[in-house]
Amino acid sequence: MRRKLVAGNWKMNGTGVALSELKDLSALHPTSPVEILICPPATLLHRAANTVESSEIAVGGQDCHAALSGAHTGDLSAEMLLDAGANAVILGHSERREDHDEQNEDIRAKARTAMDAGLKAIICVGESLEQREAANTLDIIGGQMSGSIPDQATGENLIVAYEPIWAIGTGKVPTLEEIGEVHDFIRARLERRFGEGVGRSVRLLYGGSVKPSNAAEIFGVSNVDGALVGGASLKAQDFSDIIGALEEA
Repeated sequence: MRRKLVAGNWKMNGTGVALSELKDLSALHPTSPVEILICPPATLLHRAANTVESSEIAVGGQDCHAALSGAHTGDLSAEMLLDAGANAVILGHSERREDHDEQNEDIRAKARTAMDAGLKAIICVGESLEQREAANTLDIIGGQMSGSIPDQATGENLIVAYEPIWAIGTGKVPTLEEIGEVHDFIRARLERRFGEGVGRSVRLLYGGSVKPSNAAEIFGVSNVDGALVGGASLKAQDFSDIIGALEEA
């Protein structure tokens, strides 16, 4: 049975004062049947881990380098994230793919290193509006999965997040049927590549303008095991409402 997961991606938001939101979130969810993950900016990672140390909340990174160490100014290794208290890392987010020109092979190398270090890799896939309108969505998703997911993936170290690029931070959300079609496709591709056991154990998250008002219906869609949430994860109450919807799904 896959344990449901809701992950909050704070992106480039938050200073020390934002840690109070984690304290509030911990108080709102002293226990939970679902896994709760917050991925703050790197400057807050260690302090965030200390803040939630005795709670149900885990913390993760937003990116890592493919190398274990070396002359890579400004980058963070998987082992550094682990040492700071992370148990997961987001890789291949569309903003990294676009802003930093990350290719599938780059993400695959990072994921391999993250998994080897003991981190869960949340690998993001998603299509642009132009690709959606050209009816190329499944081809794009399939190519990103083949290129970005390493061979050592298991249900314990891999999470796949489907984030249609055109829905991130725009307020636009695909129809429930469109979300279901992509999640069913991802599940089938994982089963075909890794076998039924692994394929069925990998958790699939939906991301893209998830908010308290639409979370419940999204969590009712086939093969949606949770969400990767952006802006709505910055405030404890908003994120709590989404967590609550997943707990009831």
